[in-house]
Amino acid sequence: MPTLTWEQVAFAAGRGDGDLGAAVRQAYREAGLAEPERLVVLASPAAGALAAARLTEADAGASVRDAVRTRPWERARAEAYAELGASGWAVHWGETGGRLWPRVDRLVGDIRRAIATLGATDPTGDGPREGVPGGAGMAVFGGLSPQVSDGEALRRVTLDAVLGQHDAPWLSAFDGLDGLKRVAECAGWWWPYERLAIVTERPVEVHLDDLGRLHRADGPALLYADGFALHAWHGMPVPAGFGAELGEVTPERIRAESNAELRRVMLEHFGLERYLAESGAQPVHSDETGVLWRIELPGDEPLAMVEVVNSTPEPDGTSRTYFLRVPPWVERARQGVAWTFGVGEEDYHPQRET
Repeated sequence: MPTLTWEQVAFAAGRGDGDLGAAVRQAYREAGLAEPERLVVLASPAAGALAAARLTEADAGASVRDAVRTRPWERARAEAYAELGASGWAVHWGETGGRLWPRVDRLVGDIRRAIATLGATDPTGDGPREGVPGGAGMAVFGGLSPQVSDGEALRRVTLDAVLGQHDAPWLSAFDGLDGLKRVAECAGWWWPYERLAIVTERPVEVHLDDLGRLHRADGPALLYADGFALHAWHGMPVPAGFGAELGEVTPERIRAESNAELRRVMLEHFGLERYLAESGAQPVHSDETGVLWRIELPGDEPLAMVEVVNSTPEPDGTSRTYFLRVPPWVERARQGVAWTFGVGEEDYHPQRET
């Protein structure tokens, strides 16, 4: 199999090819620790966090995350900094992990927030909410319930995880750390304890847009084998089914949406010009440059656009009409067009508009 780049590792799906047990044991040995007595593999970081939240020291011993991950990283970074110097390290980070870090950090944050929501139990008392991982994976802990009532406590448990494939930005920048790198190449988040290591699988599906952000219209953008999933539209978390709903969205549905970010996605998909045409927008000003339109959006800034006509005819002799979005404070069409050119209204004197 060809060697994956660290970017490919960070967003890889499916079971890895490496010997996971051997990789985890190597990470322990490199940290100066005895190998764990047991290795438990679960399907998702959510399942791992739920299991870790129910463990006691009697079950697994104390967490050894600092020994396995934090201190080796500190040594590796100190060695790189000493060798490269401040400016050299900055260049090195920019060429390695710095390119990947913003995307992966956002994904990690989204996963943590989604896991925290699993802390709430079903108000009927009949069991965990839909989407909470559990089942056979929990049986290895003697049937411990996956329910954890405190979402913030569950989020804190995720801070004790080694992030596996999502540590790729940092691992790409450091020499050594071979055990951690081997785990990252074949697994997701994991929790190391003195006698037990909880390790989770990579997702079974990852869907990205052209900019490398989580994105999918017809299903979860990130899906794990136990059903834990993230739904996203060009990187923004959205509710399940939101993408499918976009195909039938109407101006009335857009206005009724209380979440301003989701409303902006709806507007983007529906089309700003179409929304103006179908939502009853009224012109508020017109002059020789065009027509200023504005429509109020509940809980958000108004949508303001200037309708202009291209003074250069198309090949068939027609003149194309198009719309320029402008800030909501714009009061006049000429003021809005001038803003699109980065000048004040009084300084906008075009010889020819195209």
